[in-house]
Amino acid sequence: MLKTILAGAALALALTSVADAQTLDKIKQRGSIVVGVKNDYKPWGFLDPSGKIVGMEIDLAQDVANRLNAKLELIPVVAANRMEFLQQGRIDLIIATLGDTAQRRTVIGMIEPNYYAGGTNVLAPKSAGLKDWKQLKDRKVCAIQGAYYNRRVTQLYGPELVSFTGIPEVLNALQQGNCIAFVFDNTLIDSTLSSGDPKWANYEMPLVTEDEQPWAIAVPLPELNGPYGEFMKKVSIDWHKTGKIVELEKKWGIKPSPFVAEMHQKHKAM
Repeated sequence: MLKTILAGAALALALTSVADAQTLDKIKQRGSIVVGVKNDYKPWGFLDPSGKIVGMEIDLAQDVANRLNAKLELIPVVAANRMEFLQQGRIDLIIATLGDTAQRRTVIGMIEPNYYAGGTNVLAPKSAGLKDWKQLKDRKVCAIQGAYYNRRVTQLYGPELVSFTGIPEVLNALQQGNCIAFVFDNTLIDSTLSSGDPKWANYEMPLVTEDEQPWAIAVPLPELNGPYGEFMKKVSIDWHKTGKIVELEKKWGIKPSPFVAEMHQKHKAM
């Protein structure tokens, strides 16, 4: 009886995987691809003055749509819901500053090669005088819900995390003094500090960046090694080979990433 139940469960799982592994067909049938992107992570994905989502990752999403001869539809996502949206079929693809971790690989299909990378640091007022990660112990630190580095920073340095769903909310909380610092990806902190906005003139990224993690675009897990996943792998390889991401860094005024430069050199020689 147990064998029968297990066999039935395995068959159901297999059928579900087959049923789910149809994203390319769905895209072709409706003539559009739905991509989950950030709209609060300037300049990777943000709202321009007209309210349109623009940025480096939106350009990458448009490139995918062009390759599929499909219209691009954008769905704003945050760290706390982007994987759920993909699993539910509400989006076809994630291109949203998604750190590639072992735990996330168990639920969604992370595409290799990774397309970008970032590490963990903090944005803090210069008056806080932060010099060492250990200074965060028992102090309120703003964070984004669902960010992979929250657990690591808490375990290692013992801050009291104050979590928010969106970046605008957390930056506002930081400026209002609700926390001593904002722990996040150094890429966003770099772009915030170099934006020229006078409200950040008295802020800094004072600590040594830790735990660099590659970023991945993601497809539904059952499709990782199928036609859709293989297509996206070829796209990611081509981005590095042609230097497209290097060009987009220049377009959007992003500080050149050593990871991107290394990947470009590696793949253009292949």
